[in-house]
Amino acid sequence: MRSIAYALPALPGFAGPKTYAAWPVWRDSIMSEPKYQPIPKRRAVQLYHKARRFERQTRRPGRQDGALGRNGILVLHALIFDCLNHASGRLDPSYETIARKACISPRSAARGLARLKLAGVLNWVRRCAASWRDGRFCLEQETNAYAVLPASQWLGYFEPPEAPPPHPSTWGASPPLPPVAELAASDLAAGASRRSVLDVLESDPGDGIAAALARLGRTMFGANP
Repeated sequence: MRSIAYALPALPGFAGPKTYAAWPVWRDSIMSEPKYQPIPKRRAVQLYHKARRFERQTRRPGRQDGALGRNGILVLHALIFDCLNHASGRLDPSYETIARKACISPRSAARGLARLKLAGVLNWVRRCAASWRDGRFCLEQETNAYAVLPASQWLGYFEPPEAPPPHPSTWGASPPLPPVAELAASDLAAGASRRSVLDVLESDPGDGIAAALARLGRTMFGANP
């Protein structure tokens, strides 16, 4: 026995072949509000740059695209930088909005979304909302609720090893000082006073030669040279 849905007129806005479903919405659509996870802007930017690295990692020689493809990168950029509410995590733009922000066609946006979901970078849930039309209850399809997944769930992605810290001798390290005796000799050659030369010799108590020279100088020139 046929359902009453067969006799119902087609809903406005649903062109194309006639459907026998009571409400032309996706079967797995939810009516409840999805729970969004806030994503700080800095973390979202890091995820985007990791996605670009993921694309480079999976691009084979002679191929134009990697796991995400050009459309996937453009769609992800639009989602993160133009559509994502970082404070609440809300991310539910329409295909037309994604396509407009990414400067591609809606069909290309759909392909980019599919690549992102296949690689584990993006996931979404379909949504619908209840309404009344001409005194009867019906469901209407709404935009999807998207979520950018952490990089640990991306299929085939690996974090590059951290660069080793620079050796102290390469940059940022103070050059080794010459021995105190050499400093004193250079100061004496530059015309420094005897007192300043003796002070330099006595500046390093661990240098026995410099200490001996300082004592010899005190003996030769007196306590106050």
